[in-house]
Amino acid sequence: MQNKIWLSSPHMGGREQKYIQEAFDTNWVAPLGPNVVGFEADLESYLQQQSHVAALSSGTAALHLSLILLGVKAGDEVICQSMTFSASANPILYQGAVPVFIDSEKETWNICPVALEDAIRDRVAKGNKPKAVIAVHLYGMPFNVEAIVAVCEKYQIPLIEDSAEALGSTYKGQKCGTFGAFGVLSFNGNKIITTSGGGALVCHSKEQKERTVFFATQARDHAPHYQHSEIGYNYRMSNICAGIGRGQMEVLEQHIGLRRRMHDFYNDFFTDVEGVTVLNEPNPDYFSNHWLTALLIDPSKIGKNREDLRLALEQENIESRPLWKPMHLQPVFERYPYYGTNVSEQLFENGLCVPSGSNLSEDDKGRIEKAMINFFKK
Repeated sequence: MQNKIWLSSPHMGGREQKYIQEAFDTNWVAPLGPNVVGFEADLESYLQQQSHVAALSSGTAALHLSLILLGVKAGDEVICQSMTFSASANPILYQGAVPVFIDSEKETWNICPVALEDAIRDRVAKGNKPKAVIAVHLYGMPFNVEAIVAVCEKYQIPLIEDSAEALGSTYKGQKCGTFGAFGVLSFNGNKIITTSGGGALVCHSKEQKERTVFFATQARDHAPHYQHSEIGYNYRMSNICAGIGRGQMEVLEQHIGLRRRMHDFYNDFFTDVEGVTVLNEPNPDYFSNHWLTALLIDPSKIGKNREDLRLALEQENIESRPLWKPMHLQPVFERYPYYGTNVSEQLFENGLCVPSGSNLSEDDKGRIEKAMINFFKK
């Protein structure tokens, strides 16, 4: 059998080992050290907008701490995009809060501004003004930043920007992760750059960053002994992982370019295939890193569905994956409020993510193309 073509596998640049070796040579193998400081500085320089970045153990940890910093407590309501990975919603329950899920818009597949405002009005009328809004840049595609920010500002609700999949994406030239009260990044093994596991919280002040690090290091009070007045967490990134991140930052723009070229490969292939739509930027205000390329398949025009294509690719040892199953359809979340129509449900039913890695070879592309030709030409 031929080697497996993965959906999105880690892609090392070669310089990571230098930073890791320095950590070993200097015995900095703890959740602090020069690589952590350096990685945070690299991210702050890249994001601009006076960003202050705290490197953490995961994007989920970053989301959790953003809720804590916004004062979300048990019984509070937090609005969350339904079409996303469960890590966007799980931290709401960590706090004992109540998630309120919002449908997608057709243009970006992200949180719908109309449904968002409908939900806020209804929750306020019921006496439950939401404490925060979590919006996601799905698969690297920016959400409608202008419209979502306007709704949040209108009702004075803080926006948490889940940019776990969108490092390098921009809206009107500004980096995703810098528009909200907080931005969340992920460096999981399948992301556009990786620290093996890891994430970061993007803050807008030095004080917020310091508070984040305080909670991420077990909330230890300033005292010669171990004293704790607040609940803390073991959420800080290690110096070893941060070393990988420093090396990865050196190839971030290259990886974005390679992902976007992979996306162009699919756009070119499907130009003349009726019934297949590739998720593209709605207009020039949007710039996606195209972390994953996603397709919509119309069975009424093709006579085959998303699952048929997934299985056909699997038979050729090529990984693909259905779009995220919306949170309001998940057993663990189905009892919580949901606002919108059925856009996200249709996306899930007909959508497929295809191999998008920055390390895919020309031979890999040839295998993918051959498999798709065999599928769509039959």
